[in-house]
Amino acid sequence: MGLKLDPSQLSSSETDTVLDILRNGNPSFIDADGQRAEIPAPFLKLIVHAAEQLRDGSAVVLMAENEALTTQDAARYLGVSRQHVVNMLEEDQLPYHKVGSHRRVYFRDLKKFADKRDKNRRKNMDVLFDKVVKAGKYKADYTGDER
Repeated sequence: MGLKLDPSQLSSSETDTVLDILRNGNPSFIDADGQRAEIPAPFLKLIVHAAEQLRDGSAVVLMAENEALTTQDAARYLGVSRQHVVNMLEEDQLPYHKVGSHRRVYFRDLKKFADKRDKNRRKNMDVLFDKVVKAGKYKADYTGDER
């Protein structure tokens, strides 16, 4: 399942060197026979983004959209319990398929669900914030020091 690269696997100088080359050089692949091929722009953009995330201390996971995840993996990704994921599957909130008797969720479907969930959360927070402002309860200059 996917490939994970943890920032602890690289030193900050290694990451900085890679980023410098990727941003300022003309990076290319060279095969065993010395044949050179320029890295295509979309692939280069992916590598730069991954390197930036590593530099900033975040792990990077590369996963195919059609990767099938277990309910436990799906739960970890969503930050919920496995039972909650199973309940969502049974309520048709999230598509799945079975491998034998085990449920599997495609990463693309999980990502789509999470994006929709997060968009709804942001929308609800905006509505709540508007209510707080209209009620006169929002202090833009509040620093947390008032008692």
